[in-house]
Amino acid sequence: MKKILITAGMLVLSNIFMTFAWYGHLKNLKSKPWIIAALISWAIALFEYLIQVPANRIGYQALNLGQLKILQEVITLSVFIPFSVFYMKEGLKQEYIWASFFILLAVLCIFKSLLVK
Repeated sequence: MKKILITAGMLVLSNIFMTFAWYGHLKNLKSKPWIIAALISWAIALFEYLIQVPANRIGYQALNLGQLKILQEVITLSVFIPFSVFYMKEGLKQEYIWASFFILLAVLCIFKSLLVK
């Protein structure tokens, strides 16, 4: 269980970097040429990979590949929604709620072996 928690924490951190690398330039660098945005995004993404790769290696010691992927998707959505609502000022959309519901179903399906013992 400790490896799963460490993995989840590292994936949250890497997803924060990822979300800013992928989408932060839409707010902060919209007046800059795309190549500048791409170079800055790649620099931010480097930190994401420096956290994500070891997180996946640690997680794979306790989870199977499907569980690791679903965990990543849950974390991605959990980071993206607040980013979209609070940072990008997009507002909470009904699609986010539905997506969260279906991701929760995926979690229950993929982790049922860990939940039911």
